[in-house]
Amino acid sequence: MPSLSFIEQLAQAHAVAPDALPGAAFCALADGLLALLFPQRAERPLPTADAVAAELHHFRAELAMLLAQVPALPAPAAELAEEFTAQLPVLRAALLRDASAILASDPAAQGLAEIISSYPGFYATALYRLAHALHQRGLPRLPRLLSEYAHQRTGIDIHPGAQIGPAFCIDHGTGLVIGETAIIGANVQIYQGVTLGALSVTKGLQGTKRHPTIEDYAVIYAGATILGGSTVIGAYSIIGGNVWLTESVPSHSRVYHRAHINISRSVDPAAELVFSI
Repeated sequence: MPSLSFIEQLAQAHAVAPDALPGAAFCALADGLLALLFPQRAERPLPTADAVAAELHHFRAELAMLLAQVPALPAPAAELAEEFTAQLPVLRAALLRDASAILASDPAAQGLAEIISSYPGFYATALYRLAHALHQRGLPRLPRLLSEYAHQRTGIDIHPGAQIGPAFCIDHGTGLVIGETAIIGANVQIYQGVTLGALSVTKGLQGTKRHPTIEDYAVIYAGATILGGSTVIGAYSIIGGNVWLTESVPSHSRVYHRAHINISRSVDPAAELVFSI
């Protein structure tokens, strides 16, 4: 049995802990919203416009109810829910552009329905855009809970504070990390294992730009690491796999890591066999 002092320490920790957030319910609501916005993700499409309107009304009401449980909101819960719901047409249009960008760049993609229903890159981007909209309104903790939910499900870690432009394409994506102050332009493609990170990590850098800027139409291949708040990857640049960058490159650059690989092979011992019959 733990000591009394340990039990008292835990009791004190519980006494001063912040109020629990409805994280699981909020993440489930986000999944339900994606099924509403994209019937490719739903078990059954809604049959009529009235049914769609009813679902939107239910979403707004449930969102307001969940937000009412969050302390230190920047505005009343009902007002925030109304503002967020009003933004859904813009969010859906942005996500359709993301899906179309994936379709245009991925030869394995069979169509928008496949991308929307099954691609982890699209799913992580969708939850990022929802979380970012909440982050912009100053909601505490909930945007990060949503981004970590996407992280757990896809292996893609996008901070809700990052700024990502239209037609964003994540191919595969496992191990991708995009930091809080990263800025990504339009029509950017990023592959798995890429890190857009900080050059150094100290608490004193909080509130400063610590992560790189990726300009329009850049392509960053698997395993590349790009660090630093002043690092800018110019438009139309291609960053090859496993490149490590801590300084800017101008537009239309081609940056590659030259690997030194030596391949040797001994003589095939089977060729030395002599058969006598």
